[in-house]
Amino acid sequence: MFTGLVQSLGKVEWVRDDGHGGRILRVADPAIAPSLVLGESVAVNGACLTVVANDATGFEFQAGPETLNRTTLGRTAVGDRVNLERALRVGDRLGGHFVTGHIDCVGTIAQKIPNGDWHTVWFQLPSEFDCLLVNKGSIAVDGISLTLVDVEPGRVSVMLIPHTFSATTLGFKAVGGEVNLEFDLIAKHVQKLFATLTIEL
Repeated sequence: MFTGLVQSLGKVEWVRDDGHGGRILRVADPAIAPSLVLGESVAVNGACLTVVANDATGFEFQAGPETLNRTTLGRTAVGDRVNLERALRVGDRLGGHFVTGHIDCVGTIAQKIPNGDWHTVWFQLPSEFDCLLVNKGSIAVDGISLTLVDVEPGRVSVMLIPHTFSATTLGFKAVGGEVNLEFDLIAKHVQKLFATLTIEL
């Protein structure tokens, strides 16, 4: 479990196939790598992954076929920057919202509209997820906890404060760039509950 508050920006050092349909990626990040332990969970651009090796300057994780198909990690290349967040500990402050690290779909950046130091960003996404989105609700974009400003069919907008724009992937991803999207966990449970009740009625 995570909060959607990015702790560091790592850089992909190398990528290789694991021979079983997955990939192993090494991320350079001396800020958090030394304190990680094997088997620990880290959100990498919002996807919950397991640390399989680490040293003082970086760490490695393995991404399986399901993760590669559902997220942008299947297209991640050497030199790409990635948002990093260590797993939430019991008793930690929940500064964002409950983020599981289980990506629902990939969206694309449709518009980036600057307004001084602030930026409004529009994302396109599959319309099948419209029912999970409400104005002023929460969304995780590349693992960043954000508040929805406007919700329209097949697209949503958020407003980025200067810190988020400069300290996460959203500051340098261009229009057309892909992002991992995770929708609100509570909304997903409510949707399933009401779908079940409708069937029973």
